Amino acid sequence: MNKNILLKDLLVKDYKETWEFQSELLQEIVDVKIKNRRNNLQESTKNHFLFVEHPHVYTLGKSGDLSNLLLNEKQLEAKGATFYKINRGGDITYHGPGQIVGYPILDLENFFTDIHKYLRLLEESIILTIAEYDLKGVRSEGETGVWLDVGTPFARKICALGIRSSRWVTMHGFALNVNTNLGYFDNIIPCGIKGKAVASMESELGRKIDTNEVKQKILKHFKTLFEVDEFIL
Repeated sequence: MNKNILLKDLLVKDYKETWEFQSELLQEIVDVKIKNRRNNLQESTKNHFLFVEHPHVYTLGKSGDLSNLLLNEKQLEAKGATFYKINRGGDITYHGPGQIVGYPILDLENFFTDIHKYLRLLEESIILTIAEYDLKGVRSEGETGVWLDVGTPFARKICALGIRSSRWVTMHGFALNVNTNLGYFDNIIPCGIKGKAVASMESELGRKIDTNEVKQKILKHFKTLFEVDEFIL
C-alpha cells in the first residue's frame, strides 16, 4: 500500500479547470487499478492532495435542487460568479476568495475502504485545525460538514464537504471558510438547508487569518488521522 500523498497547491484556479484536473488524476489511478486486476499485477497507485482557491463560483451536487440557487444568469454575471452542476454528493455551495478548498484524490485501498469513515476523518481534520484557533467545531447529525453552536438558534456552518468516489478513488473534498466574504452565501440556500447560517474563521475571530498557516495545520492533522507516510511536493 502506498501511503505517500503528492501535494500540490494550485493557488487561485478556475473551478472548471480544477474539476477537469481532478478528474484526470482520478482516472489515472482507476486505470492502474483496472490494469492490475485484469493482469494480476501489483503496481502501486498514487494519491494526491490539492489545495486551491477558486474565483467566485456556485456548484450544485448531483442530487441538489437548482431552486437553492437564488440568482439568474444575469445576476450571476453581475456578481462576477459562475455556476456548475457537478458530480459530487451534496447540494449547493459557494467557493471564492479567502476560502481554503482541499481536494484529496486518494485510492482508499491504500488506507481503508470505508466512505463513512473517510468523511468523518475529513471533518475531524478541520475540527482539530480550527480548535487551534479556539473555535469549537462539531458535527451536526444528518448534515455533513463542520458546524459551530449546533443545537442552538445560532448554529452555523464553517466548512462544507462533498465528495465523489469511483472504485474507491475519491475526488472533490472540503471548503473551509477562512477569510471568505460570507455575503455570497446570501445568494443560495447553502447545502439546501434552510434557516442555517454560515461562518468564517475571520467572522468568528474578528481578524484576518493566515491561510498558509491554516493549510499547514490541516495537513498536520490529516497526516495523523489518515496515517500518511509523507506529503511529497
